[in-house]
Amino acid sequence: MYQRKLDRDIRCPLEYGLEVFGGKWNSRIICVLAAKKVLRYSELRKEMGNITDAVLATALKDLIANEIIVRKSYDEIPPRVEYSLTEKGASVVPILQSICQWAGIFYKEDSEHMMVHCQKCDYR
Repeated sequence: MYQRKLDRDIRCPLEYGLEVFGGKWNSRIICVLAAKKVLRYSELRKEMGNITDAVLATALKDLIANEIIVRKSYDEIPPRVEYSLTEKGASVVPILQSICQWAGIFYKEDSEHMMVHCQKCDYR
């Protein structure tokens, strides 16, 4: 697993928020889970598109550690694991939608590569 060279230097709530849900993959995972509610790992990876297993696993671990998503494993054969948003994670969705609305004013659309969930977002 990736080890940071320096300790996190978070000095304000905004920096904490950007650390938790900022970045390319964390916000995508949150949006996909907000739309789909509960997904298994393979379903989530398929929804994410071009993410590697290592990056997805790391992002999921970070989101679980920050209590944004919950991982529920079932004692079955074959093993089944499902991911969903926590209450804290669901509370981030309106914030991400607000950012999306703001960005929609300035972002030049590339509808060919747009995620399916972004097409459903009412950011225009």
